[in-house]
Amino acid sequence: MPPFRHNLPLIAIVMALTVPVLGGCSGGSGGTPVHATVLPEPLPLPEFSLTDQEGRAFTRQNFRHRTSLLFFGFTHCPDICPATLQLLVSARQQIAERQGGQAGALPDIVLVSVDPERDTPEQLRRYVGYFGEEKGISAATGSMEEVKKLTGALGIFFEKVPAGGDDYSVSHSTAVLVVGPDAELTALFSSPHKIDSIAHDVPLLMASR
Repeated sequence: MPPFRHNLPLIAIVMALTVPVLGGCSGGSGGTPVHATVLPEPLPLPEFSLTDQEGRAFTRQNFRHRTSLLFFGFTHCPDICPATLQLLVSARQQIAERQGGQAGALPDIVLVSVDPERDTPEQLRRYVGYFGEEKGISAATGSMEEVKKLTGALGIFFEKVPAGGDDYSVSHSTAVLVVGPDAELTALFSSPHKIDSIAHDVPLLMASR
């Protein structure tokens, strides 16, 4: 696992990636996030250079002026990745229904591939297409060096796992990270993920900005 810098936000990340979120099953008040781990201090994203599913540059600036739900995975993942992306799409739709479909009040969904060897922009474009043609869903890939700039700063673990012959899988962290409009990590959801939990907390996190 990449080394962690010793500060409060990364301690919160480590705890959320390794233990359940206490209080995640409680009802809570309507105006307080009860399922997400909120960082005591926002953590700025590092500078990095990736490419999105349309072949366009994807950098830290893509996270500015919007709230994003960031997930790390890969397109050959048989279960966790597609299930998580579908869950995020469903949570986003639920938020839209509750808020009258106001586009500006909806979070973006971003998948960053931890398998750049196989996940070309074309492969990511086909993969994202499986989850609908609506705007607000994107994926990005790049060199392993650039991917590690982002995962290392955010405490995201991943490693290649041999699967026989030339085949392999990738073991990786499953947290969903909430990135605010200042391109800073503000909160995260640890697994197991639930549609209602994300749909409840994300609007509150967005409103607190």
